[in-house]
Amino acid sequence: MKVFVTGASGYIGRATVAALRRHGHVVEALARTDVSAAAVSEAGATPVRGGLADLDVLAGAARRADAVIHLAQADSGEADLAAATAMLGHGTYVHTGGTWVYGDTNGIADEDAPWNPPALVAWREEVELKVLAAGGVVIRPGLLYGRENRLIDVFFTRPGKASGAIPYIGDGANHWSLVHVDDLADLYVKALDAKPGSVYVGVGGVDPTALDIATAISHGAGLEGRTVALSLAEARAQMGPIADAFALDQRFTPARAQAELGWAPRHTDPLAEFRG
Repeated sequence: MKVFVTGASGYIGRATVAALRRHGHVVEALARTDVSAAAVSEAGATPVRGGLADLDVLAGAARRADAVIHLAQADSGEADLAAATAMLGHGTYVHTGGTWVYGDTNGIADEDAPWNPPALVAWREEVELKVLAAGGVVIRPGLLYGRENRLIDVFFTRPGKASGAIPYIGDGANHWSLVHVDDLADLYVKALDAKPGSVYVGVGGVDPTALDIATAISHGAGLEGRTVALSLAEARAQMGPIADAFALDQRFTPARAQAELGWAPRHTDPLAEFRG
């Protein structure tokens, strides 16, 4: 299958391109800069020069492909919807959302849980509803870890190393629904066979508390388990609006993707990986 991927040079994108290539797919990848083009070429994909605002480029690449995986993060809901609309209707289309749109889950939830998003991601609802109405597939990943850890590294590991203690918000009893980036990449490959209009949460099924994660990261960073509690106000001052998302209490089951797509997350001990 020929697959067009946006965001291929990013954290999720590099893992997804590698997974697609392992499964024998031919990949074209959007590349806005020379650096991105070199990165996707090295990964085994053919670069397509342009950005998310280049709607004709997106539409042309989607027409050439059998499927599209949209991983790139647009600057706004309007921009994301415009890009999605340009790529929809030419074959299988897989769109990226996120579990933060559900807010606190009050126990273990699935894809049908009600939405209660923090302001940071409230714009996603309109985009995803239109994608689903047009026959697209939506993947809502949990909080990613593995390799460079992305958001966890930027907002927790690096500041913690600088200060001598890894931060957590409140009492740290809230759960984070995690997924390893390599498992998520496998889910995107599986989603190429999903029925139009399907929604899947991309989570590993292991949801440790924020304090347990901070403690494990502290050991892995050589800080001997030292952590520090931040109030939500302090976290907002240090992190910005994303602090409200990190403070959510979320637990999800990957059962739907397992049953319908045969997806099987392989990384089931995130605390051990953080400690390592």
